[in-house]
Amino acid sequence: MGLLPPLLGLLLGASVLRGAAATCGYESCPVTKPDMLNVHLVPHTHDDVGWLKTVDQYFFGVRNDIQHAGVQYILDSVIPQLLADPSKRFIYVEVAFFARWWGLQTEAMRQAVQQLVAEGRLEFVNGGWCMNDEASVHYSAVIDQMSLGLHFLQKTFGECGRPRVAWHIDPFGHSREQASLFSQMGYDGLFVGRIDYQDKARREALREMEQLWRASGSLDPPAADLFTGVLPNGYDPPTALCWDQICSDNPIVDDDSDENNVKELVAYFQGVATVQAKYYRTNHIVMTMGSDFQYENAHLWYTNMDKLIKHVNAQVCNQLEVLAGKQANVGPYGSANSSVLRQAMGVAQHHDAVSGTAKQHVTNDYAKQLSLGWDTCQIVVSNALASIAGSKENFIYCTYLNISVCLLTEGAQSFIVIAYNPLARPVGWNIRLPVNGSRYSVLAADGQAVLNEVIPVSSFTRAVRRDQGSAINELVFQASLPPVGYTTYSISRLPGGQPVLPKPLKKLHHQPGAEHLSWSMENEHLRVLFDPKTGLLKEIENLDKNISLPVSQNFFWYNASAGNMDSSQPSGAYIFRPNHSEPFAVAHGARVSLVKTQVVQEMYQNFSDWCSQVVRLYPGQPYVELEWTVGPIPIRDGLGKEIISRFETNLQTDGLFYTDANGREILQRRRNYRATWNLTQTEPIAGNYYPVNSRIYIKDPKIQLTVLTDRSQGGSSILDGSLELMVHRRLLYDDHRGVGEPLLEPGEYYDGLVVRGRHLLLLDTTESSAEQHRLRAQQEFMAPQVVLAPGRGPPYQPGQDSLKEFSALRHALPSNIHLLTLAQWEPDSILIRLEHQFERGESANGSMPVTINLLNLFSVFNIISVQEMSLAANQKRENMDRLIWWPAEGAAQRQSRIHLDPAHITLQPMEIRTFLVHIQHQMMPGRELRGGD
Repeated sequence: MGLLPPLLGLLLGASVLRGAAATCGYESCPVTKPDMLNVHLVPHTHDDVGWLKTVDQYFFGVRNDIQHAGVQYILDSVIPQLLADPSKRFIYVEVAFFARWWGLQTEAMRQAVQQLVAEGRLEFVNGGWCMNDEASVHYSAVIDQMSLGLHFLQKTFGECGRPRVAWHIDPFGHSREQASLFSQMGYDGLFVGRIDYQDKARREALREMEQLWRASGSLDPPAADLFTGVLPNGYDPPTALCWDQICSDNPIVDDDSDENNVKELVAYFQGVATVQAKYYRTNHIVMTMGSDFQYENAHLWYTNMDKLIKHVNAQVCNQLEVLAGKQANVGPYGSANSSVLRQAMGVAQHHDAVSGTAKQHVTNDYAKQLSLGWDTCQIVVSNALASIAGSKENFIYCTYLNISVCLLTEGAQSFIVIAYNPLARPVGWNIRLPVNGSRYSVLAADGQAVLNEVIPVSSFTRAVRRDQGSAINELVFQASLPPVGYTTYSISRLPGGQPVLPKPLKKLHHQPGAEHLSWSMENEHLRVLFDPKTGLLKEIENLDKNISLPVSQNFFWYNASAGNMDSSQPSGAYIFRPNHSEPFAVAHGARVSLVKTQVVQEMYQNFSDWCSQVVRLYPGQPYVELEWTVGPIPIRDGLGKEIISRFETNLQTDGLFYTDANGREILQRRRNYRATWNLTQTEPIAGNYYPVNSRIYIKDPKIQLTVLTDRSQGGSSILDGSLELMVHRRLLYDDHRGVGEPLLEPGEYYDGLVVRGRHLLLLDTTESSAEQHRLRAQQEFMAPQVVLAPGRGPPYQPGQDSLKEFSALRHALPSNIHLLTLAQWEPDSILIRLEHQFERGESANGSMPVTINLLNLFSVFNIISVQEMSLAANQKRENMDRLIWWPAEGAAQRQSRIHLDPAHITLQPMEIRTFLVHIQHQMMPGRELRGGD
């Protein structure tokens, strides 16, 4: 964390006296006393959007044999308590659950809840569709799921529904980029529950449990500065003070009875509060009163909290004041087709979903919901394509192209490929389609022939797909795609021909001088060399920059701990803990074969019957593609295994390596080191692993080696000059963190999960590398989508090329500007986010400010008016009025106001600007182009 010095003070909103006009926001906070310790009791429930049960099971309260939890009953129980007593408060977080509950309520209940929100008695905190993970998520998904939840709250409750505080109490670890996004969304602060135990001990000793987090090195303060408070007890109530129906702590007995325990509990509470206060620098402390799925019987909680407040304030009125409520304001949905996918996407970002820490049947349900969402979204895509193209095709979506399965392309004599590019710049994309012919004609949208080749489906792919699909070959060609648009290719099978067959290569184990020989692949930009003794990657040369680097790559596995003499902690879904610091090689060499064509060169590496890889080089591409296939991981030997791909070089890196934060800014990592405390390293492997959402790299003053990922993975540099990424795990023991089952993942055929993915390898000069990895990582995440249709399609006709090729832009955006969002907001309005995707100082060209004419950007609509919004689009930017904080060093800073000129939108490095625009659709001959849902 990049943290500023501890706070000396904070600016609180004005308090109001009891009896004053009810209002939401900081004005609804209870009156505090400046000369006393103010203890803020925060009634809350933490409702996981899936974990041990599915989302539906949690909401409806079924499968209580797994865990007793029913979210609908929590809200049913809390709301009457709030309505019955104006002094009571409650905060709620997960909009995925609340929106569902809201859809089941009567109009009378809705009006009552709206009144509670308007009076600040029911307060929403965080406000996303879920409480997203911070390690495994991509920043664009965070923005989308937060916007989804906040938009619901805004439409339902207006300004009083806007959360002012972020609440990330359960994610394991916290990301700097997450804090930056919260700041840009307008939050005044963030409360977290889980941090490293060594870090927490240091913070408690130094009274640094509340600090300012400077969350960006590129954005000018205070744009990404965020007050961050660490809760004292995770998010649970103090020991002995849990009064939920699932707890066993004694209630407060204040009658004339032998069981009267007021004196003891008041003294105990005073002691707890006094100890907690030692860790904080102000006279305000938080006690979270609630936990996982609590408050199904809210009466128990509120009855005992009322007694606690009454007796503590009566007996120790000269020492502390106990306040129910908030610490500085902590507190049917649209059914259109794409909302199904939006909501499934929002749920999938939950910290037990994308992180992989749910039970297997819950993980299956996450996948099911995403699949159902995509099924409904296909209708939207098909309708949009039909509207733009002016014809109704039978569009087909082949979701198993990565294992060469597609019924249409395998059997059809002719078919159409529509490739859509979501990026705002042209993209060259390599398309691979399963076929059974040996020769094909590929015609672009303008009728020109496109170079293509047919190669056999690899034995690796045939093994993965088993009895799915019958294609024996793959058709390969490169598509040229317009920005935010599509183009069409017509494919026809031709008679005769033979596919280009791979050539098996015999390893040269004993040949004299073999160490000086190499097998090679080469295009205009790169030369890739392989060791003929092992079949492994040996060296990469950048021909443009005249640099080379010895690079060896192989697969290894860590033996997962089952618990040992040092610790009983096994490796599991939550915990990575190898029992030895040295990994085992899957194999010390690979069986190899090579295919070279005009459109692709491929080296097939077979390491074992469960681990293989294809190393690819395409024409014109400045990267090496490594497509790896791992699984089912064998476990008959009784050993859990955690598989890594490791790259070894001779770079002198001095323990330094670099990873991205949620796909955006880059963080420097140092092995066995933490910036804010003196680390005692007890886990030399796991303790040096970090989330890698899109890239990891090492460098020296001249050369940088970057690996791009196609998904979030754990990564590190355990040895100087090396990089490693974890690609798969299969474990035999539960890690005792609540899931109650080992990470065995049976896969489709119940013999173990098979995983296939890609790493892209970039070699460039240190000063130029950002220009490569920034654009390439974004392209990997927002990859083109391929839609198919039978037949040949309409013939090319000059003047009507919009039927076969289309772009929503009048011109491409500069390469350092990313069109992050283009989404229908209301029938006549669209949400647009523009992002500068370079950091300050990382590129001579890419890091420069850029000015965009928003009014002249789009080809399918005219912009009538523009309103700049917060990042989450739930408030006007001009109305954003975040709290001002005084750091111990330096002056307090106020967010600068930006004059809005839609014809001159300037973006600074790492800046995201959000606009709500009202539009008028343009007409195309014979049809109107309208934004889809």
